[in-house]
Amino acid sequence: MTDHTTAPGAQARPEFDTSVPHSARIWNYWLGGKDNYAVDEAAGDAYSAVYPGIVTIARSSRAFLRRSIRHLVAEAGIRQFLDVGTGLPTVDNTHEVAQGIAPESRIVYVDNDPMILAHARALLRSTPQGATSYVDVSLYEPDRILAAAAETLDLTRPTALILSGILGHVPDYDEARSIVRRLLDGLPSGSYLSVNDGSRGTDPDYERAQDGYNETGAVPYFLRPVARIEAFFDGLELVEPGVVSVPLWRPEESGADAPAPAPIGQHGGLARKP
Repeated sequence: MTDHTTAPGAQARPEFDTSVPHSARIWNYWLGGKDNYAVDEAAGDAYSAVYPGIVTIARSSRAFLRRSIRHLVAEAGIRQFLDVGTGLPTVDNTHEVAQGIAPESRIVYVDNDPMILAHARALLRSTPQGATSYVDVSLYEPDRILAAAAETLDLTRPTALILSGILGHVPDYDEARSIVRRLLDGLPSGSYLSVNDGSRGTDPDYERAQDGYNETGAVPYFLRPVARIEAFFDGLELVEPGVVSVPLWRPEESGADAPAPAPIGQHGGLARKP
């Protein structure tokens, strides 16, 4: 088992306020995780009372991540993953899915939230054949992310860059695109980009609920038109079916009586760097 971190002072548990709702803990609650407090459950319940579909969005986003990683490992032969903005560990974390298929897979998680750092050890439980590490670096520092990731990954080999539910936290769209480009510039041909984020144009109730949440003073998350999510993949080779509402991206087969996947306000895709 590999159990290390590149974050300075990672052995000490960071200080954070458990009396105030935290977006990562609320998301963890919606996903069915246990790393949250009563204040987070209350905030999550308040949001879902206004918009019950938020739980479906959270779980559909995680399901898309799981399916896209399975494709990357089983069909594209990827064995290295750079997961930026990882959030709190719950179920089907990147290393669990990837190493469940290919135990030699190597994964670097990136976040700079003390809440995530406190739980980093749960993200570092690698198979003996592979490796995992946690990097305490801001999304806004792509060069530092790549330099730190290179301590665990061989960035001359194809690597999957995962940005799941994180780009909506970057208010300026041009800056968000720049971050994606700079990260991809550090990866070789044959690498992949996986993005899924909240979208506008599918669910007006979700848009109203999120806009209202952003006005509460909490860390905002900005839903974007689908065309802007598609533009994150400019210059890349999209994997079929392209950028779609995440339940429609290569859905798993279900019984004949199961309802067909329905679109939601969360779009994503997977693409290869030529």
